[in-house]
Amino acid sequence: MAGEAVELGPVRGRARIDVLDVMRGIAILGILYMNIPYMGTNVVSWMADIRRLSWSGADQATWATIAIIWDGTQRGLFEFLFGAGVMVFTAKAMRPDDPVAVADLYYRRNLLLVAFGLIDIFVIAWIGDILLAYGLSALFLFPFRKAPAKALLAMGMGFAAFVAVSGAIEYNERTTTIHKVAALEATQAQGAKLNDADKKTLSDWQEKRDAYDLSKPPSKKAQAMIDAERKAHVAGPWVFLKNNWGVWNKVFGDGNGTFFTVLEAVCAMFIGMALWKWGVIQGERSTRFYAVTAIVAYAVGCGLRGWGAAETFRFDMAPKAGWITEEFARLAVTLGHVALFNLAMKTGAGRSLLAPFKAVGRMAFSIYVLTSVVTLWFIFAPWGLDLWDRFGWAQLAVAASVINVFMLVFANVWMRFYVSGPLEWVWRSLAYGKRQPFVRRPVEPSVGTLAPA
Repeated sequence: MAGEAVELGPVRGRARIDVLDVMRGIAILGILYMNIPYMGTNVVSWMADIRRLSWSGADQATWATIAIIWDGTQRGLFEFLFGAGVMVFTAKAMRPDDPVAVADLYYRRNLLLVAFGLIDIFVIAWIGDILLAYGLSALFLFPFRKAPAKALLAMGMGFAAFVAVSGAIEYNERTTTIHKVAALEATQAQGAKLNDADKKTLSDWQEKRDAYDLSKPPSKKAQAMIDAERKAHVAGPWVFLKNNWGVWNKVFGDGNGTFFTVLEAVCAMFIGMALWKWGVIQGERSTRFYAVTAIVAYAVGCGLRGWGAAETFRFDMAPKAGWITEEFARLAVTLGHVALFNLAMKTGAGRSLLAPFKAVGRMAFSIYVLTSVVTLWFIFAPWGLDLWDRFGWAQLAVAASVINVFMLVFANVWMRFYVSGPLEWVWRSLAYGKRQPFVRRPVEPSVGTLAPA
């Protein structure tokens, strides 16, 4: 009824959906496998060619496995879950006469998420922060909570369509350039003189070719950037902070990087909202549905990504079909993960195996930030363990696994004594404007049971 008071508060206890917490926990830990190369290596040294970091058989297998099954899909899983979370959060604001307090709380908590994101970037110095982008993305979602699932899915595929079109344009431009370079080289071989523009075309092309030639050192420009990154890392905390601010500003500060990051997130969150409305992401569909969905989604997504990995392994300047299909493939594999984890949660063995991830999912915000602090300011810092730029692809994956095991254990111990993670508690207390429960109270014994002496 209009004007009726509505009680607002965090979702706790039995009201939580275990499978969402499990997937959130897996996603927040899984993200580290993609983030750790940017935390623990001299990124510029291998950006042009991933072999320049390390390329043993173990490295190749590790890189390919992450690229096909994991890369971007944990971010995608988190985006799907964020969209589903919007539906959970706005459940009390689905009718025209529902209170404005729900919208007020929704926007306040996501503006706080934006603020936490800025802290993650400019205080913790993590240039790959997702909190800012997700907080900004969430500001666009509230008006679409009542949209039909099919409309949400159609909008959710918008970014994939954009990537396909832009990838096709890039593919065509690369093909045209290859033909042009071949013609210019043939002309030059015949002794004809080239104009300055044609000379520059050949020079730029040769520089790109040289980046794939491991017998040649990086270009002067690349080497200068490599040296600058190394110097910034060892010069001390203040120089490290300033360098990371500069990198973030170069990638996102002009607005283009942030725009496309938010666009990707908003579209994936729309898909998450659609999956919620269809009962897919929260485990309401049949075992057969999840099994078939997992098989089809993985076949399509992993097939396309396997093709893309094979193209990368050629290490040449040929155009790549993966430029066109990469976002469709990412979404397909992410959907496969959703189906697989829901399928597992329908079995006793699966629930037992995945149960520890619930604690991580319930304090995902705290674990995400804690991971950044531990890696950037201790494990890879020269004033800490000083392990920066010492690992290859396989070793970085092992390091990420060790860190994740620690975080998994820590989260399960923490949640035995506390209602939520420390940052979740701060976030909720600020959003609701009052101190939220923090310490977990002992369960009162039921009538007819013996209380301990």
